[in-house]
Parts: sequence; C-alpha cells; structure tokens
Amino acid sequence: MDYALLIEWTLKSLILLLVLLGGFAYLTLYERKALARIQVRIGPNRAGPWGILQPVADGIKLIFKEEFTPASADKLLFFLAPLITVVPALVIAAVVPWGPPVEIFGRRVTLQVADLNVGVLYVMAIASISVYGIVLAGWASNNKYAMLGGMRSSAQMISYELALGLAFVTAILLADSMQLSEIVAAQRNVWFVVLQPVGAAIFLIATLAEVNRAPFDMPEAEQELTAGYHTEYSGMKFALFFMAEYDKMIVVSALAASLFFGGYWGPGVERFPWLGPVYMAIKVIILLFGMIWVRATLPRIRYDRLMSLGWKVLFPLALAVAFITALGILLEQLWLVPLLSLLAAFLTSLLVTRAIWRKVYA
Repeated sequence: MDYALLIEWTLKSLILLLVLLGGFAYLTLYERKALARIQVRIGPNRAGPWGILQPVADGIKLIFKEEFTPASADKLLFFLAPLITVVPALVIAAVVPWGPPVEIFGRRVTLQVADLNVGVLYVMAIASISVYGIVLAGWASNNKYAMLGGMRSSAQMISYELALGLAFVTAILLADSMQLSEIVAAQRNVWFVVLQPVGAAIFLIATLAEVNRAPFDMPEAEQELTAGYHTEYSGMKFALFFMAEYDKMIVVSALAASLFFGGYWGPGVERFPWLGPVYMAIKVIILLFGMIWVRATLPRIRYDRLMSLGWKVLFPLALAVAFITALGILLEQLWLVPLLSLLAAFLTSLLVTRAIWRKVYA
C-alpha cells in the first residue's frame, strides 16, 4: 500500500475543505460589502477592523442560537436534509484543478483531489443530488410554504440542468475530453469563452438557477414563501443550507473558470507553477462578483417566465450551440463556431423580443 499517496489524498482533502469553509464565511462578507458599495451603503464595519470579524460573529451567533423542530415534522428527514444539501457542494470541488502539478519533497503532486477521466460526468451526477436535500427539507417541515419552495426548486433544477449539460458538452467537444485537467490544458493558448462565448453565457445563467441565486431565487422568495424550503430551520441547520448555497457559488465559479476561462493558466505559470492557484483565485473572485452584481441589479422574475426561459429559450439555444460547435470541429473551421453561435443568440433574442411584443400589443 502506498502510504505516501494516502497521506497526499488526506492532506489535499483537508486543505480543500478548510478553504471552502473559510471561503463560505468570507464570501458572505464579500457579498455584503459589494452590495453595500453598489447600493451606496457602508456595509458591515463594526466587528473587527473594516468588519473582517463579522463572519466570526455570525458563526458564533448561529452556534448558540436555539434550534426548533416542528412537532409535526418528519424528524429524521428534517435532520438529514441540510446534510444532503451541503455534502454535494463540498464533494464536487474534488475534481476541480486548482493549479498545475508541482514538485513537493521530490514527489509530483497534482493540485486537485482526484483527476477523473470522466470529471465532467462526475460533476453533473453529484450536482443533481443536492436538489434532494432541498425537496426533502420542504417536505419534512410539514409546512405549505416550505413544500412550495421544495417543489419549485426541483422543477427549476430539472429545467436548467438540460441547458447546463449542453453547455458542458461545448467545452467537452472543444477539448475532446471529459477530464477537467485536460479541458484546462486545452485552453493554454485560447480560452474557450473566445471560441464559444454563447456556451459560456448559457453556463453562467444556468448555474445561477442551479444555485438558486437571484434573479432565480424562487425556492426562497421571501415575499411569497416567507423563506421557502428553509422556513422552519434555525441555528446550525439553517447555517448548513446557507453554507451549501455559498460553497456552490464558489465551486460553480471554479468550474466556469476551468471550462471557459482558462482555469489556472496565466502569464508565468509554466515557469512558476505556484502562480496557478493565484490566477484561479482571481478568476473565481471576479466570477463571484458577477453573481453578486446580478443579485444587486436584477429583480426576481415571475415563476412562469423562469420556466419559459429555461425550456423555450436556453434549452433550444444550447442545443443549437452544441450542434454549431460539433459542426465547426468536424469541418476544422473553428472560426465559424463563435460567429454562428453569436448569430444563433441574436436570432433567439429577436424571436423572444417578437414574442414579448405580441403579448404586449395583442
């Protein structure tokens, strides 16, 4: 048995978990500060210098907050639902390449926990599990608002996973591999967002719906469902749902960076491999700011329009984009891929605008 390999896996897993848990805590501060700046406010500034201890204060508050379990709830599922939601968010990160292989004590170490040759398939399989936690939370609470939030979440995730899967397909076709490290390596010269900008846009929109972020936060919808699927949760159980959402934000940003924005590649990485994680962190922070910016500026859309966007707009467009990508590769004319994809997106926007006008002026 290779004990060195076992120690390597254990250390990489622990480091990744600590980074994600710390990242979750300080992503909440990052979001609150960014929202405050966008909305011309101050944001948290009392707990510690510049408010940097605010996540610590929030954590202590949640640890000591009293937890309630509804008398008519299904106790076992009510307890398990937060765990079922948060674990997939952490496990997905195992296949994300955070940097190029490095030499440590004369041993070649990859900066990812597992470099699977079906990494994309693994991501999609694990990501679809988290919806069970949300649905079970809604059902186990025995609360009509929580149940509605859980049902909304299941419908929303099923709808947008189709477009998300086809966005994955475009990156797989361009890299000719389902292995995330190979997909990143294929972008050493040209990022896939340049070759397939529409596929990247579809991926980013679909991931917003997958992680229930505004304007797709229908499963929570405070004005309609008081808090949705986690209405009856408090204390650390609520904190686990909160952690799942923010950890998924970090992971999907890392996946977007790996699939379309060159991953850890940047100037000087070949000479100084430790620059890779730095470039990756910068890209993830920028993509996270994009999610926060969307939340600050766009209102929540109506539920029927949310479903229509997924089924009638994103899914057909993603199908067209996947076909165009395959056609460009088959003809060995990659310059056609971004051109035809942008044309397909333009035609789709015209059809959507025409449909809206017909409803307005009917």
